[in-house]
Amino acid sequence: MSLASPAIDTVFAALGDPTRRAIVERLAASEATMSEVAAPFAMSLSAVHQHIALLEGAGIVACEKRGRERWCRLDPRGLERVERWVGERRRLWERRLDALQLYLASGTAGTKTKKKRKRP
Repeated sequence: MSLASPAIDTVFAALGDPTRRAIVERLAASEATMSEVAAPFAMSLSAVHQHIALLEGAGIVACEKRGRERWCRLDPRGLERVERWVGERRRLWERRLDALQLYLASGTAGTKTKKKRKRP
């Protein structure tokens, strides 16, 4: 995945808001109606709907109409993009730290020799 991937930017932007993270946490427990998702928040149903629409656009939440209710559920595929991105960064730093550990264990750390400068 490219570092400049619009998809990952959208996911991070969606998760950057505490209300949307709370919605994701709620939906991680089980699917819920829009009204059930909105219940704990001191905002209008319309405002919660906008948050959910943004999460849907990022691929984190999926909603469907069943009868008169709109049901929402977590779509883990959206979070897999974040997991992959974080995993790539973790592997990069693990390699760097392993190399540092080998360097320090080799006993050559801090033993740089000074080169004598030639005088003209």
